[in-house]
Amino acid sequence: MKKIILTLFLSTFLMLDVLAQLTVPPNGGNKLASVSERIGLTDVTINYHRPGVKGREGKIWGQLVHYGFADLGFGTSVSAPWRAGANMNTTISFSTPVKIEGQALPAGKYGLFMAVQENEVTIIFSKNATSWGSYYYDEKEDALRVNVKQQKEQPLVEWLKYEFVDQTEKSATVALLWEKWKIPFKVEVDVYPLVLASMRDELRGEKGGTWQTLNEAANYCLKNNVNLEEGLSWAERSITERYVGDANFTTLSTKAAILRKLGKDSEADATMKLALPKGNMLEIHQYAKALLKEKKTQEAFEAFKLNATKNPNEYTPLVGLARGYSAIADFKNAIKYAKLALPLAPNDLEKDNITKMIKTLSEGKDVN
Repeated sequence: MKKIILTLFLSTFLMLDVLAQLTVPPNGGNKLASVSERIGLTDVTINYHRPGVKGREGKIWGQLVHYGFADLGFGTSVSAPWRAGANMNTTISFSTPVKIEGQALPAGKYGLFMAVQENEVTIIFSKNATSWGSYYYDEKEDALRVNVKQQKEQPLVEWLKYEFVDQTEKSATVALLWEKWKIPFKVEVDVYPLVLASMRDELRGEKGGTWQTLNEAANYCLKNNVNLEEGLSWAERSITERYVGDANFTTLSTKAAILRKLGKDSEADATMKLALPKGNMLEIHQYAKALLKEKKTQEAFEAFKLNATKNPNEYTPLVGLARGYSAIADFKNAIKYAKLALPLAPNDLEKDNITKMIKTLSEGKDVN
């Protein structure tokens, strides 16, 4: 009986010894890493292990990392690419559809592999993102392959890493850097349709219950010159929607700007006539300055005059009048209002600016 109990105890102990393992750093110091970037509304995340050069400079590419496809002597693959890192699968995920080097790839999580050659690298996105390394790689599971040119003779990078470089509003380049190589591939996102779809969904929920969010959606269309007709409908809702709309300077001026983009100038002018009396001092001043940039001199002058009427003896409207009169080449009145503004300047920098303005006007030159 004692022998049976001892045997059972030893068996249980050995089984626990196999199952219970402490958390320790990975073999070889191949550090676990993750890097993410958001492109528009699309999240791109790479999970990988980071092998080190460890004195093997000049022996990485074509030696430690085999060229092309090879039989690694383990697993089911007899033609395996490099696992683009160390240990388990390197994976890359996209929260929305993307384009890789101009080719479409659906949203999802992929095993990331690379078939390296001396002067070219094939980047492979595999539907299998759960295997160990590339030992079980199967080309039938490929979702996409693209070919890129690596960049050699780069500054030495000891520990392999992935970075996002050359970011734009709609794209970023993913770059693997290790030893003296850089292997880049470009990720692009069709940002506008994704953002518009997201805004439509949000505006149907609680976020659609304010004029501010409706105006934000309209303004997005305006600034990016996309979806202007729907943007105009959002602008109109921000003004007239029951319980929500507010005909204020912000909402009316957004609507006017979209109408102008659509070539409906008379409607835009009528809307701005409604907007201007509702504007505060800074809103009207900035609008008038914007008109000056558009070379709409007379309209800018009228806006500056309105601001001074609504806000008499204030620094900003007085400066506006100086700019307005300067724009129509009435330098005498421009100097008059600049001098009235000078003692009201809020700080030394503004005083210096007004002093320089007066000097320029005295020389018969426009300050705008």
